[in-house]
Amino acid sequence: MYANVIIDISHEKVDRTFQYRIPEELADQIQVGVRVRIPFGAGNHERKGYVVEITDRAEWNTEQIKEIAGIVPGSVTGQSQLIRLAWWMKERYGSTMNQALKTVLPVKQKVQKREDRLLVCLLSKNELQAAVGEASRKKYRARERLLRAFLESPRIPYGIALRQMDLTAATLKPLLEKGVVGLQARTVERSPVESLKKIRPQSGRSAAICRLNPEQQAIVDDFTARYDRGDRRTSLIYGVTGSGKTEVYMELIDHVLSQGREAIVLIPEIALTYQTVLRFYRRFGDLVSVINSRLSAGERYDQFERALSGDVRVMIGPRSALFTPFQNLGLIVIDEEHESAYKSELSPRYHAREVAQERARMSGAALVLGSATPSLEAYSRAIQGGGPDGAGYRLYRLTKRAKAGSRMADVQVVDLREELRAGNKSIFSRGLKAAMERELAAGHQVMLFLNRRGYSNFVSCRSCGQAMKCPHCDVTLTLHRNGRLVCHYCGYQVRAPEKCPSCGSPYIAGFGTGTQKIEAMTREMFPMARILRMDLDTTSKKGGHEEILASFAEGGADILVGTQMIVKGHDFPNVTLVGILAADLSLYSSDFRCGERTFQLLTQAAGRAGRDETPGQVIIQTYSPAHYAIDCAARQDYEAFYQKEMAYRQVLHYPPVCELLSVLVSSRDERTLDAAVSQLHSWVAEMPEAAQVRLIGPAEAPIYKVNDIYRKILYMKQENYDILVKIKNRLDDLSGRAEWYDRVMMQFDFA
Repeated sequence: MYANVIIDISHEKVDRTFQYRIPEELADQIQVGVRVRIPFGAGNHERKGYVVEITDRAEWNTEQIKEIAGIVPGSVTGQSQLIRLAWWMKERYGSTMNQALKTVLPVKQKVQKREDRLLVCLLSKNELQAAVGEASRKKYRARERLLRAFLESPRIPYGIALRQMDLTAATLKPLLEKGVVGLQARTVERSPVESLKKIRPQSGRSAAICRLNPEQQAIVDDFTARYDRGDRRTSLIYGVTGSGKTEVYMELIDHVLSQGREAIVLIPEIALTYQTVLRFYRRFGDLVSVINSRLSAGERYDQFERALSGDVRVMIGPRSALFTPFQNLGLIVIDEEHESAYKSELSPRYHAREVAQERARMSGAALVLGSATPSLEAYSRAIQGGGPDGAGYRLYRLTKRAKAGSRMADVQVVDLREELRAGNKSIFSRGLKAAMERELAAGHQVMLFLNRRGYSNFVSCRSCGQAMKCPHCDVTLTLHRNGRLVCHYCGYQVRAPEKCPSCGSPYIAGFGTGTQKIEAMTREMFPMARILRMDLDTTSKKGGHEEILASFAEGGADILVGTQMIVKGHDFPNVTLVGILAADLSLYSSDFRCGERTFQLLTQAAGRAGRDETPGQVIIQTYSPAHYAIDCAARQDYEAFYQKEMAYRQVLHYPPVCELLSVLVSSRDERTLDAAVSQLHSWVAEMPEAAQVRLIGPAEAPIYKVNDIYRKILYMKQENYDILVKIKNRLDDLSGRAEWYDRVMMQFDFA
């Protein structure tokens, strides 16, 4: 028997399988997904790789086929389904197999179990009391402290005994030798949900069922009936903010768990983890766990091991949770499916929605998407319908809020041009300031949303007009309150100059506004208010999201200032006012989806207000009140927005009307970059499919230079996805033989 192995080297030139003979002593251990040691190259240097196929057919002269040296000890056995999924991702998105493997197998090496040692008293109660008396008479103070502690508890953690009782190893040695004390080791589970253990899970599903309203129950009944018939068509739950989509998810998961299967719940951001896991833990208890990039290597390893063993049956997390190695996956839920966070920015540049659909197909599982503002791609497939073959989605609607007495917030649009004409130069409109005063006086909470962090957007000289730019990227530096100028692309930092580096003028100052400045202005305006800020700067440490969100939820602050991470999916019953300070920030970006993203952000932000019985108010401040994205968001009218946005996509041939392939080419040398993109353009133009493809570019990337790397893009539009895949594969093959190949990087991205 032979094994086809992909070498664990992230380089395109070895991005193919190599065949090895399986030795007899390993025949029963080698399977698809196993990580093995193999001799590689002329020098037979030992490398590691993954078995991706087992066959009885030799592809080479059998005398030339080398033998597998062994299995990598302590490695996590890769799941064959995930290996196949990695291959599918490589073919679809254009990456190396190793890049795809590193994506689907984020935990490879075994991490040593964490052990805790306990001191155990081996004496009877009478013997222990006598020993305490003896230690007291002989003035063995440290020994007496330990023995008295044993009167309270027969087991004491070893570390606590040393630190808090001022014990030493020398003190313990005679007690251990005489059999007075024993030393016991126990394995400590690294659990990211340890803080939730005190919560008592619900006793069963009946309590949750009776809380569902008729709309929710109808979805559960239809889905479970289809699921039991074997209908695994993708479903889209389109429900207004606060309509109870999470309660529906939990009912569907409960049904799948009752059949002995597992579920994955994807959320777009780590910021949503705390509240989401809290709700699921209350329902499913220790069957729930979480995976995300903030966990330690040991925590991630333990969660994947628990998933393999069946101790965890519901995994929650951002897109990496999609690759949880469940053996019998039955359901994948993607909450807030419209979020751009589901698109990977690293190769392979996959979309979690598409990969989830493929994994669900491989597993015989169902995929459920949910959003109050569905992506145009998902909603288009839902309203087109289709059969159980996956051609279309099953559309479910939730039209009203789930909580009795709660209704959608009133939305007011403020034209900042009128504010300026009235002499108000502050970023706070008169109406927003008055509303904040009213709600704070009533004991309610306020959220202020500005999708830009920092203190000032940029620093510029008023004499010569020179802006402080990053020396490595084509962007201005952002001023933070600590007096540092920071590049939010490459991380470059420098102290803010006192004089202009260009002309020497002292008239240098920050312009624009970020969340840090909003926090400072709010403190000045409302000195008695308790204020929290939530952005990338305040949540960079582990547990930062949970700490801020828990404090705000428990009433530890009156005002929460933040970027988009505060407006996604959170449920704060006492928030009655949401102020959107600058709705235009996302409206005029270079992305063709900017209108869609703006509508989604504003609608989601508006959905945070008035989620309890107290009416909510939303104030949207903008310089473009007539723009359809802002107008439709103010009216919470998704269908009207969909019609207008789709008309725009039809005219310009953007997804979902057609498929769009972009080829990002980057190099540290501009001449090499120009030569590469010129040749790529020529190759596409000469292909037989060229007449059917709209070829645009090459054009400079929206940010031409990042970290001293120059970037240009080629765009191709075509209604047929398969044609673009053929072009992608040909470009990949041709570029591998080009003289500039080793000096450029290429990334394929299907929009």
